[in-house]
Amino acid sequence: MPAPASSRLTALARRMLRKLAWMVVVFLGITVISFWVIHLAPGSPTDLETTMNPLAGAEARKRLESIYGLDQPLHVQYAQWLGRLVRLDFGNSMSSDGRPVMERIRERLPLTVGMNVAALFLTLLLAVPIGVASAHWQGGWFDRGMTVLVFIGFAMPGFWLALLLMLFFGIHLGWLPLSGLTSLDYATLSPWGKFLDVARHLALPLFIYTFGSLAGMSRFMRSAMLEVLRQDYILTARAKGLPTRTVIFRHALRNALLPVITILGLSLPGLIGGSVIIESIFALPGLGQLFYTAVMARDYPLIMGNLVLGAVLTQAGNLIADLCYGLADPRIRNSGGDR
Repeated sequence: MPAPASSRLTALARRMLRKLAWMVVVFLGITVISFWVIHLAPGSPTDLETTMNPLAGAEARKRLESIYGLDQPLHVQYAQWLGRLVRLDFGNSMSSDGRPVMERIRERLPLTVGMNVAALFLTLLLAVPIGVASAHWQGGWFDRGMTVLVFIGFAMPGFWLALLLMLFFGIHLGWLPLSGLTSLDYATLSPWGKFLDVARHLALPLFIYTFGSLAGMSRFMRSAMLEVLRQDYILTARAKGLPTRTVIFRHALRNALLPVITILGLSLPGLIGGSVIIESIFALPGLGQLFYTAVMARDYPLIMGNLVLGAVLTQAGNLIADLCYGLADPRIRNSGGDR
């Protein structure tokens, strides 16, 4: 006999509270390890301001360390940083402008998130049909052709493909710009012209993002569909004479999406880390490039701000994947218990 709705809701609420509590513990662990590791790296934020300045001696270095709070024990620095984080204050950057970290991240975040969300949408739009078709026509010419394409996508480094496309479309053909987000005459263009200008600048990076993730996603979708199509309830549905379209898209596809949901949840943290190389190659003012420059400059507050954002995306990805499991599988949605 199924449990009452109130009991299921109570169990689901307890489960979510436990998950949120565990997320807080994991988040604190990530910040502690990250804060410790970045301070182990050789170099200091004061090096760029003192080493290259012949007039800056040991006293100047000590004053800078005192200003930045680097002269205090590491656990004290972490406690001060955590106290600011509770107030949603990431501190100020240690760069020359000294701007707030949140302000610098807010400037770069829309481009990186927008590009990755667009690439994720295009990947799903292409990977799901390709995986379903490859599983349905297993061993056929379409499946073999997609297998070759997938192996090429796995084997080809993204930066190398980016350089080839820049050479072909940017230099030989001259169709697309090589770098940057806008052209020099961007301010004089019409609204539609501005949109086309940005689209031309982002065409190659979006293709690199999509092509790199399309291979893995389509293979996951194909493997999941093949596993589901071998299940007894699919064989029963075929034996009842149901149309192939109904069997695949109504009965098989929903269960086959569960592994893909896991991949989608785990792909959210890559919004930052996966953007470093592409944004550096195409000189795009995104969050990945900001993170790279912060690491090179040993800008501790800016590094921690980016790592906190990555940790939040990781936890959010796991939570979204868990919720999407419930949407895709009624057994999970109605159980309300731990999995």
